[in-house]
Amino acid sequence: MPPYGQIVIGPPGAGKSTYCLGMNQFLNSIGRNSLVVNLDPANDKLPYKATIDIRDIVTLEEIMSDENLKLGPNGGLIYAMEIFEDALDYFINEVKDLIKLSMDGQSTYIIFDCPGQIELFTDNPVFNKIFTRLVKELDFRMCVVSLIDSINLITPSQYISSLLLTLRSMLQMDLPQVNVISKIDLLKGYVDADKLDKAERRKRGELSSEDDNDNEGGLPFNLQYYTEVQDLEYLVPYLQTENNRRIGTEYFNSKYEKLTTLIAELIEDFGLISYQVLSIEDKNSMINLLSLIDKSNGYCFGTNELGGDSIWSDAIRQSSMGFLEDIDIQERWIDEKEKWDDLFEGVGIKQQ
Repeated sequence: MPPYGQIVIGPPGAGKSTYCLGMNQFLNSIGRNSLVVNLDPANDKLPYKATIDIRDIVTLEEIMSDENLKLGPNGGLIYAMEIFEDALDYFINEVKDLIKLSMDGQSTYIIFDCPGQIELFTDNPVFNKIFTRLVKELDFRMCVVSLIDSINLITPSQYISSLLLTLRSMLQMDLPQVNVISKIDLLKGYVDADKLDKAERRKRGELSSEDDNDNEGGLPFNLQYYTEVQDLEYLVPYLQTENNRRIGTEYFNSKYEKLTTLIAELIEDFGLISYQVLSIEDKNSMINLLSLIDKSNGYCFGTNELGGDSIWSDAIRQSSMGFLEDIDIQERWIDEKEKWDDLFEGVGIKQQ
């Protein structure tokens, strides 16, 4: 059986390291032996134990402290990855050793925790080269897991920017990709806070029904609208509302709105993006996501199960047989979140 892997990417704060910790724990809890590899030379506070750590080869602090280079955080990270690319033979040999230590001596399951600097996946080919070699030389079956923070759904321009970054990584990495809205359990709090902010501004006379299409705040559409990524033109009026908050910059607002609208049209023309929602502490959420990842990297089509994870087959069967698959995500995570949390906690579903 060939080795399998998840490549976890996303902007800073999207929850990549937390995802790697949670996914690794979840995989091992269902009997699938997995490992985590840290590929971020700037991350010196890992929440998990890295089996292979890029910081054993190069660290961002070393690069930035070099008086001859005089590089800042962004340039230093790119330079560090170029150094790592030169040491790629050593890294591949380390991965080979991990495969030899597996149960069958031929396969393993690795989660790759990548840096948050988005240029490394949109403009720089270094990660594409790294994972291409792993695929060609070690027959790895890879899947990219791209995370965005659910808070980006609150502001239309941030949501469209996230869509553009997601699309760019899909085209650059040239691997199956599963897109995820992370921290979905926090979205209701973001929505409520935005509604409260709108109410306070309305009291102060800063908002009116004439110049604000989104007077109540929160999400103007159901959560499914944001996960299915369709009909982005409906967001344009809310871009106008967002731009009107920039007082005295009408010319910039007009140009900014046109640019964002064109980006939205470009994204729709490709028609490639959709999202899954994820709460890392929610068992059913993890089951749904891992099921999709297994289809994307081909794990579910293997001739046998790596690590004997028969527990996973039982979890999939139980999940598909119950009512959980019919839950509306808008109701689950926003409209009736507290009721669903109480229900799941009462029947022991939330605990992994």
